[in-house]
Amino acid sequence: MERSTIVRVHEGLHARPATRFVKLAKSFESDVEVVKDGKAVSAKSSVKLMLLSVKEHQEVTVRANGADAAEAVEALIGYLENPRAGLEEDSGSEAIRAPTAEVFPASPPPLADEAPKGRMRGIAASEGAAIGKAFAHFPKEIKPEPRKLAAGETGAETTRLHVAVAQVRDRMAKALAEATLAESDRAIVAALMDIAGDEALIESAQGWIAQGMDAVSAVIGATDAAAAEFSAVEDSYLRARSDDIHAVGRQLALALLGEEDADLSAAPPGAILVADDIGAWDLARAPLKRIGGVICGKGGATSHIAIIARSHGIPAVLGLGEQVFDLASATDIAIDGAGGWVAADPDEATRAEIARLSQEASKEAAALAAFKDTVPTRADGTVIEVAANLGSLEEIDAAKEAGAMGVGLFRTELLFMRHTHLPSEDLQAETYATLAKAFAPYPVIIRTLDIGGDKPVAGIEFPEEDNPFLGWRGIRMCLDRPDIFKTQLRALLRAAVNGNIKVMLPMVAEIGEVERTKVLIEECAAELAAAKTAFARFELGVMIETPAAVLIAPVLARHVAFFSIGTNDLTQYIMAADRLHPALARLNDVTNPAVMAAIEMTARAAVQAGIMVGMCGEAAGRPDLAPRFVRMGLTELSMSPSSIRRAKKAIAEAVVS
Repeated sequence: MERSTIVRVHEGLHARPATRFVKLAKSFESDVEVVKDGKAVSAKSSVKLMLLSVKEHQEVTVRANGADAAEAVEALIGYLENPRAGLEEDSGSEAIRAPTAEVFPASPPPLADEAPKGRMRGIAASEGAAIGKAFAHFPKEIKPEPRKLAAGETGAETTRLHVAVAQVRDRMAKALAEATLAESDRAIVAALMDIAGDEALIESAQGWIAQGMDAVSAVIGATDAAAAEFSAVEDSYLRARSDDIHAVGRQLALALLGEEDADLSAAPPGAILVADDIGAWDLARAPLKRIGGVICGKGGATSHIAIIARSHGIPAVLGLGEQVFDLASATDIAIDGAGGWVAADPDEATRAEIARLSQEASKEAAALAAFKDTVPTRADGTVIEVAANLGSLEEIDAAKEAGAMGVGLFRTELLFMRHTHLPSEDLQAETYATLAKAFAPYPVIIRTLDIGGDKPVAGIEFPEEDNPFLGWRGIRMCLDRPDIFKTQLRALLRAAVNGNIKVMLPMVAEIGEVERTKVLIEECAAELAAAKTAFARFELGVMIETPAAVLIAPVLARHVAFFSIGTNDLTQYIMAADRLHPALARLNDVTNPAVMAAIEMTARAAVQAGIMVGMCGEAAGRPDLAPRFVRMGLTELSMSPSSIRRAKKAIAEAVVS
């Protein structure tokens, strides 16, 4: 068995890459050789391999003979085609960036459609309707007067920075120790505490201090720069994390100034909280039982403000922009969290509408409550798992309260995006294990890293691409960066000892991508076994989101344990219509005959192969479509926690055959 390739390893197989290459070669039983210019040497000898002097951009052939020859060649060729192979230990801390004057929005702009007269339109962030006394919360903006430090002052200013970090983290640690803090809020505070102690963030601020900037300005500059990377991301959930970084930056700056934000303890019962921006730290500590609604100029439906509001059943409308300042002087405020509108000092008609909406919501909630623990089945008794799509551990409580039968999609991107460095194997393993334990015995499906040029991550350099949605992303990037991918795979293998973890690959278009991943999994298992680290195997599946995956589904089904249909990307790829383009919204409809045909083809291939097929796109949460998907053969539907009870109700009442 042999195959030729062009070497992409940076600067070729010099000392470290050669050593790693040999280690990989030794993990196979077969005899393996590398051939260059007619000369062949053993791939299991570092000295001989280095003497072969394999340079970047040169052509070599990998030749193997033995029981696992095909796997050996595939793995070694993958190594040679990876520009970063063997260099994972060379990456230092993130370079200090100079301050920028550019202003980045911390959240999406308000919706463009006009609200009825007397009402303001925003982003519907948490369901519910209410009227209450306005409680304005507009803390003063921190505007430090930048001061150029003298050469002898930088040391003291750096010390002040570290003292402020310790103060903020200590305050958050004390909050975590309070029994009154809700579990869902506890996870959010813990995440903020992690950001406050992030080494790269602190190093960035220290770098600016070293350049002569005062500590307050350095903190604001460092957190603004970090938040800007999140703000530029297409994914709304990840983009919302910029709010958390800004919130931490504010707390650090206040600590440096010896000040504290006004708290929300004075809010009267049923108050409608009005603010331009509310840090998750402030809202988590607020007397939430007394809050009747939350209105914000900034923030979106996936921000931590929205997550906290939803987990406590508080109506919320966010993203109002400058309009929110017009509410500061109102006496009463009406809010419709599902409709995404608010009204200052509502008239009788608006009050009557809110009363009606509130009554209807109460009736629906009471009716849906009966479906929390429902286990929907087909007429033949087959269980239909209605699971949750999650992006972080903070969402666990809301999903369980909704009645989630496990997790059908855990997006691991946030774990990478929320840090200014690549997360360690230990951190990943702990995160995945926590998720598995929270939903046991139900299955937890974890999607491997799905990022591209539209989702920047510290430690991964993406090329400039005209269309990053069709570029170097998902499984393509992971296979080219085994240093990153294998760390995640080892963490998943370790977490799999809990018994309910499954793993799926994003953006699959070729069988080879699955096979190459399996080789890496075996390498990781061997490494863990050698280190005497406990691990277990997991079921491997793929997301069906490319037209190519649909067309090869019958063959693909023989190589994996399950399919999960990602309708969001599948729809835009089949219709050749950017799902973010407002003029093409009508084309991004999952009910289009072409899209539904692709879903049916995928389901048929899975059923015929005897593997599970589910769905994790937004369409899975549509009550009108759920019974139809079940009839196609889908036995798992994963969605936003807020849609779970409605989906269970729709399936249970349809009694699908």
